[in-house]
Amino acid sequence: MSKIKTAFHCQECGAKYAKWQGQCNKCGSWNTISEEIVELAQVRAWNHMSSDLSVSKNIPIPVDEIEIKDEFRIETNDNEFNRVLGGGIVPGSITLLGGEPGIGKSTLFLQISLKINSRVLYVSGEESENQIKIRASRIKHSNKECLIYSENKLENIFAQVEKIKPNILIIDSIQTLTTKTVDSLQGSITQLKTCTAELINFGKRTSIPVMLIGHINKDGNIAGPKVLEHMVDTVLQFEGDRNHLYRILRVKKNRFGSTNEIGIYEMVLEGLKEITNPSEILIGKSDEKLSGTAICASVEGSRPFLIEVQALVSTAVYGTPQRSTTGINSKRLNMLLAVLEKRAGFHLGSKDIFLNITGGLKVEDTGNDLAIIVAILSSNNDINVPENYCFAAEVGLSGEIRPVSRVDQRIKEAEKLGFSKIFISKYCDTTVAKKIEVVYLTSVEDLIDKIS
Repeated sequence: MSKIKTAFHCQECGAKYAKWQGQCNKCGSWNTISEEIVELAQVRAWNHMSSDLSVSKNIPIPVDEIEIKDEFRIETNDNEFNRVLGGGIVPGSITLLGGEPGIGKSTLFLQISLKINSRVLYVSGEESENQIKIRASRIKHSNKECLIYSENKLENIFAQVEKIKPNILIIDSIQTLTTKTVDSLQGSITQLKTCTAELINFGKRTSIPVMLIGHINKDGNIAGPKVLEHMVDTVLQFEGDRNHLYRILRVKKNRFGSTNEIGIYEMVLEGLKEITNPSEILIGKSDEKLSGTAICASVEGSRPFLIEVQALVSTAVYGTPQRSTTGINSKRLNMLLAVLEKRAGFHLGSKDIFLNITGGLKVEDTGNDLAIIVAILSSNNDINVPENYCFAAEVGLSGEIRPVSRVDQRIKEAEKLGFSKIFISKYCDTTVAKKIEVVYLTSVEDLIDKIS
C-alpha cells in the first residue's frame, strides 16, 4: 500500500511547509498551519468526456489560422455590474467576488440572478432554500428561471447542472465546497484549490460562466492561497462600511475588460440600488458656512463624480499628535502634511488632524490631493471655502501642482452641478468648451494666494 502524501498549509495565506510549526513565516499568523492530504483520487469531480455539455476535443492549431469571433456577453440588467465587467458576463468566464462579512455579496449575486433574463443555478452552501427565499422576497424582481440549490458537495452540484443545463452557475461560497477526490476538511487549502480547478475546467469546456463568492481573511484579502486569484478570470472586491449605505464594486483583475471601473450601490431594504449619479448624493447640503470642507472632482475608472472632503485640525491633547483618515490612505495624508510644512510654511506637527471622505467611500485617485490640502488649511485657519469652488489636481513632493487624467470630464461634472470655479494644474490640456471659470495653479504657494 502506497504511503499517503501530506503537506502542511497555512489556512490564512496558503503557504506550504514541509513540517508543522507554530507561526507562519509568510503572514505571521499563529496556530494556522495544519496537515492536509494532497494525494488526489483518480476520479475527477466532473468528467467532461462523458458529459453531453462538453464540446469537441481541442487540438493545437497555428495562431494564423485562429478566427477572431465576435465577443458575446450576457447582459445582467444591472448597469453598474455590466460596467465593472466591461459590458456583461463573458461565457465560460470564472468570476470571484470578495468582501467583508455582511457587506452584501450574497445579496448582489442573488439580485443579479433575479434580474437577468437567463436560467441561473444559484448554489448556496451557507443558507437553506427557506433563508434564501426570505432574502429574495425583499428584492423587487422575479425570475422563474432562477433555481435555488442548497448543497456543498461538488459532485452533486455537477449532477444537477447536467440535468438543468443553466446559462450561469453561481456558488456561494467557494470556501463551503467539498469534493470526494480530496480527503481534507471543508475550507482547507487543498479543497479550495481542487474545487476551483474543477469549476474552471467545467466553465471553460461548457462555456457556462461560473460566479464564485469568496470569504476574506483579517487582512482583507480573499481567504485561501493567492493562486485562486491567478486561476480565475475576474476578481471583484465589494467595499463599504456596514454603518453606511453606500457600496463600491471594484475590479482587481479582469481578463476581458478594464481594471479601473467601479460600480456604486446603495444598500436599501429592497436590496442594492444602483447609483447612476453619485455626485448628487455624495455632496452634503448645508445652509451654514462651515470650515474644513472642500469639494473634489474625482475619477474612478471612466466615471467622474464629486466628493466632499472633510478635515478637522485641533490642538493635540496628548504628546503625540493623532493622524486619522477615513476613506483615503493615511500615508498619503502624512505626505501632504510634510509638503505643507516644508513648502508652504504651515506648522501642523503639533496638531491633531482627522480626515474623512463623506458617504463611507474609499477613494484612490491622486487628484484628490488639492482638495485635501484646502480642507486642512480651511480647518486650521477656521475659514470656510466658498461652496461653489471645486478642486482637481495632484500635489508633488516639491509642492508643485501636477495635472491629472480625464480633466475634461472632471470639469464637465463640476459644471453640470453648478460650480462656478474649478482649480486645476497649469499644465493640464483642456479642449472642452466651458462656462465654469478654470483657475490654473503651479504650486501650493500659488494656491494659497488665489484661494484667500
